Amino acid sequence: MIDARVPPIGTMTDRVQLRRRVTTDEAEGGEVALYTAIATVWARVRQLSARQDFASDGRGQAITHSVVMRFRTDLKPGDRILYRGRVLEIAAANDMNGRRAYLSCQCSERVVTG
Repeated sequence: MIDARVPPIGTMTDRVQLRRRVTTDEAEGGEVALYTAIATVWARVRQLSARQDFASDGRGQAITHSVVMRFRTDLKPGDRILYRGRVLEIAAANDMNGRRAYLSCQCSERVVTG
């Protein structure tokens, strides 16, 4: 669920860093994915839900977030948002009201708990 309400003035108080995935060649012949910073912006970050998740050999949590910021055209699914040391992966990025004023991103976070 993407939050479709325009944020009230003064609610974008969270400083976040936007990161883009870049692949580079390794000396051994493979590729490695790195995330480079593209901008630091003000946003409104809200946690939507959390649920228990099992991945690989560990237990964890899958947490979803809504991140609202001023409109940008350079974000897409697969990019990441760094928020207070937490990595949020963008699943969807949409113009909130069709006026190109605000961008709403639905993000997911994976946390290993054991």
